[in-house]
Amino acid sequence: MTSRQEALPQDTIPVRKGEELNVAALEEHLRNHLDIPEAPLEVEQFGAGHSNLTYAIRSGDWQAVVRRPPLGPVAPKAHDMQREYTILSRLHPFFSLAPRPYLYCGDLSIIGSPFFVMERRNGLVLDRSFPSDVEYTPQLGRDISETMVATLARLHEVPYRETNLRAISQPDGFMRRQVHGWIERYERAKTDEIQGEEKLKKWLADFLPNSQTPTVIHYDYKLNNIMFAGDNLTEIVGVFDWEMATVGDPMADVGAALSYWFEPNDPPELLHGLGHVPLTVRPGFMSRADFLEAYASKSGRDVSEAHYYLTFAYFKLAVICQQIYYRWKKGQTSDERFGRFNDTVQTLIAHAWQQAERGEL
Repeated sequence: MTSRQEALPQDTIPVRKGEELNVAALEEHLRNHLDIPEAPLEVEQFGAGHSNLTYAIRSGDWQAVVRRPPLGPVAPKAHDMQREYTILSRLHPFFSLAPRPYLYCGDLSIIGSPFFVMERRNGLVLDRSFPSDVEYTPQLGRDISETMVATLARLHEVPYRETNLRAISQPDGFMRRQVHGWIERYERAKTDEIQGEEKLKKWLADFLPNSQTPTVIHYDYKLNNIMFAGDNLTEIVGVFDWEMATVGDPMADVGAALSYWFEPNDPPELLHGLGHVPLTVRPGFMSRADFLEAYASKSGRDVSEAHYYLTFAYFKLAVICQQIYYRWKKGQTSDERFGRFNDTVQTLIAHAWQQAERGEL
């Protein structure tokens, strides 16, 4: 009888046109630096995600993952493969859910961009739906929620000074730099006037909270960056996409996580913005307020200004979508999903302002 672990749904697709790798050069480079089987290198692409390009590679029974920046020009300091590789190298010994990195390559002659290779974890990423053989219950949604909260709190307990991550971070003045930095990113990627953007930017700059004691933060913590055990959907076996990780205000991390934690009454444009309704709207999943309360209980942190961090997180999402839309509009990517991101930006700006005015979750 086939086990659930053996029958996990395929999470890769054939490499998209225009996003192919130079497989021969990549294989030669890997064989020069890693001990891998003699079998030919096979490459597929992970279809999910809207930022870095991620590929599954295999040689015999050896598997790994390749991450490289998106095609076309990228924002300054964005998609820094060496930085993400360094983060994983320093964090993995302290937080085993972060994949172990194998190598970094800055030689553009190999695949045309910097890239790094890391271990491939096996399990299930909950993105669009649950597997057909899983009987969803509200209790399962609650259990997954609690596991997500507990893992985030656990990450924030990592002794960042021992990891040496501070060497590539600037925790002092973190939120001030973040807010003004993301406003500048928005201006650089701007294509159209969006109603409400100016008053939102002013509010964010005027009401900056005092940063809390710094911790390691993931800064892109969401359900589809988490891998669960194939035979136990309440056990996390991997946390992915560390490109935005740093040492900073843990409440900024909580705000980012909450911004991805959609509820049934959120704007339809957000619930359907990526072509599918997020799983967190299902009965049983925590509300954002419940998520925040559970985090406060586990971490002991003051969460009284969570509304600011969530408002900023919605704005940050708007900027990310604007950067992607900018690349699409300039012809730097042909991915048809990105053509509607201008509407998503407008919805996120409006949603962020509503959160700012409400003043609570």
